[in-house]
Amino acid sequence: MFTGIIKAMGEITAIDRRGGDVRLTVRSSGLPWADYEPGESISVNGVCLTAIALHDDGFDTDVSVETLDVTGLGGLSIGSPVNLEPAISLGERLGGHLVSGHVDCTGTVVSRAADARSIRLAIEIPEEFSRYVAKKGSVCVDGVSLTINEVSGNGFESNIIPHTADVTIIGGYTVGTVVNIEVDLLARYIERLIGKDDGDISIDFLKAHGYA
Repeated sequence: MFTGIIKAMGEITAIDRRGGDVRLTVRSSGLPWADYEPGESISVNGVCLTAIALHDDGFDTDVSVETLDVTGLGGLSIGSPVNLEPAISLGERLGGHLVSGHVDCTGTVVSRAADARSIRLAIEIPEEFSRYVAKKGSVCVDGVSLTINEVSGNGFESNIIPHTADVTIIGGYTVGTVVNIEVDLLARYIERLIGKDDGDISIDFLKAHGYA
């Protein structure tokens, strides 16, 4: 599990294509790599990946065909910047929201505008995932926990404060940038509960207990 609070930015320094899947090498000076071991889970642009080998300044990881199909990792090239977050430990501050690292879909930046010192981003996502986003709800974009400011059609808008723009790859987004999207876990579980046929869970039930 992750929090969506990025700990460091890194860079792709090697891409080894192996019969359909890919081995990536990620380098970063922003994490204490000596503290980690092979098998650690590390979020790369919001995708939970396993470190198969560690270096003094980074790690190697294998990316499966399925992960390449449902995320934007296949579009990375040597030199691409990436957001990094190691898995949380018990007792760690949960600064963002609970993030699994299991990306639901990709989205596309459709507009970027200055909003005082912040950046206002509009991101469009596939229609089947738009029901999971709600105003003032949470969404994970390339591993970054963001608050949804507005929802319209198949997209949403988020306000990116200067700090987030400075310490993540979001500061480099332009119109057309493809991003990894993970919707809020709670939204998916609520949908699952409402969809049950036993009649115990309903919109009225959720409202009465403060969930809707």
